[in-house]
Amino acid sequence: MPELSSTDAVLAELNGAVEAIVANAEEAGDIETLDSLESGAFGKAGPIASARKAIGEVPPHERKLLGLAVQESKTAVETAIASRRGALVDGERSRRLEAERMDLSEVVGEPRVGHIHPLTQAWEELEDTFIGMGFRIAEGPHVETDWHNFDALNIPKGHPARDAFDSLYVNNGDPGSTVLRTHTSPVQIRTMLEDDPPIYIVAPGRVFRRDTADATHLPVFHQIEGLVIDRTISLADLAGTIEEFTQAFFGKGFHSRLRPNYFPFTEPSAEFDIQRPDGSWLELGGCGVVHPHVLKAGGIDPEEWSGFAFGFGIDRFLTIKHGVDDLRDAFTNDVRFLEQF
Repeated sequence: MPELSSTDAVLAELNGAVEAIVANAEEAGDIETLDSLESGAFGKAGPIASARKAIGEVPPHERKLLGLAVQESKTAVETAIASRRGALVDGERSRRLEAERMDLSEVVGEPRVGHIHPLTQAWEELEDTFIGMGFRIAEGPHVETDWHNFDALNIPKGHPARDAFDSLYVNNGDPGSTVLRTHTSPVQIRTMLEDDPPIYIVAPGRVFRRDTADATHLPVFHQIEGLVIDRTISLADLAGTIEEFTQAFFGKGFHSRLRPNYFPFTEPSAEFDIQRPDGSWLELGGCGVVHPHVLKAGGIDPEEWSGFAFGFGIDRFLTIKHGVDDLRDAFTNDVRFLEQF
């Protein structure tokens, strides 16, 4: 075997020492071991220092090779030690945090699972039913102009139909020009003014009237109204929609009927009832073909488009579905009442 040159010998010794230091660094179990390895590698008697001294003793044309090897060895040792040091520091920090961790949570009893209010349940079920029938949800402000709430709906000032609403006016603008909405019908006007037909919407929401609270009335209650505007819409379409809704919401054993009535914003107008499986009838709400004056107020040509509207109280659905005798019980925040639903 040929003898190694002095440069080869230095490189072999340096590489062997560096490999051993890197391997020991990767297996080091504590910071003290790493510190010892680092001192041994870079100390005056260490392999890197020895190799650096040998640069001046080898032939001139081999000094560059040996110098590069010394620099690469230095980098390899520093990288290995720094990497392992970081891992050890992180591990020690995690162990210390775990050892010092304190459970400051309060010991409590079994959690009580709540649920949404029965009125909200009825509201969401109605929305889901109408969405399934192809309607979309529309919303509007609680505080309305007198025009949106009355005039645009063919109820001008002095009209006897206004007496049924007994409104709550707001001190804003001219006297009598701003009102807490008495129904969600203004949403229909706003939708017609903002969107081009065809229109298929339902508008659920809170409404306000100066009613005296009793078992079936509250001054703040909730309605859902529907509006359809399309070509050649007739009373037959309204009757079919009401029947479809009745069976979709209440079940196949229920049916509906229309009875003539009067509303200023529809012509012809009707009340609609639902028939229970036992044959009894229950009044539910009002409906009719949208009056041409209302279409014009909404910016729609009644010669080209027609439509129907319907509406009823969500609170009434709550009392029907759960057999509640006094509507006020749903809003007194009595947990004994609410947790039944």
